[in-house]
Amino acid sequence: MKVLLINGSPRAKGCTYTALSIVEESLKQAGIETEIFQIGVKPVRGCIECKVCWETGRCVFQDDVLAQLYPKLEEADGFVFGSPTYFASANGSMVSLMDRLFYTAKELWLKPAACVVSARRGGTTAALDVLLKYPANRNMPIVSSQYWNMVHGNEPEEVLEDLEGIQTMRTLGKNMAWMLKCIEAGKNAGIEKPEIEEKIKTNYIRS
Repeated sequence: MKVLLINGSPRAKGCTYTALSIVEESLKQAGIETEIFQIGVKPVRGCIECKVCWETGRCVFQDDVLAQLYPKLEEADGFVFGSPTYFASANGSMVSLMDRLFYTAKELWLKPAACVVSARRGGTTAALDVLLKYPANRNMPIVSSQYWNMVHGNEPEEVLEDLEGIQTMRTLGKNMAWMLKCIEAGKNAGIEKPEIEEKIKTNYIRS
């Protein structure tokens, strides 16, 4: 079993990475393979809703980040999406990536997901709400912790002083590992995944 942790921060070893690393350590202790994938400072363009991906299953724009990420989706059994907080939201690169990724990638469906945010001070709950909208819309069981999945600090050293945030990340990793093992046990017992119905769309305004 493997969990892919996606770091939306432009800083390779910043506060978001620190939070994800603690989740990762709990997963490793539970015997779960992990990989942290960082968006970094590479350009990630936004979705233009051209709908080509509805036919092909892949975004028509193959920038480096998305091209590198697609092959990793199939081998992952669970996901953790992490972002710093910019103006009480997830950062722009992360939102652009998730807009395009969640439009296209059916490899995500029915796999557990968690979201993590970091901030110096405020805006974390709003940013977390933005991230959680994605897995909640794509048939992904959401993994929680004993508090909202956030850490506080302006530098990684300060994040490590947020003892409640650290405990939340540690517990999140344990909960993710537990859910993955429960799903694996269900598979071994012959429990099949639910069939996903073709989406019905209802428009509220009609001409």
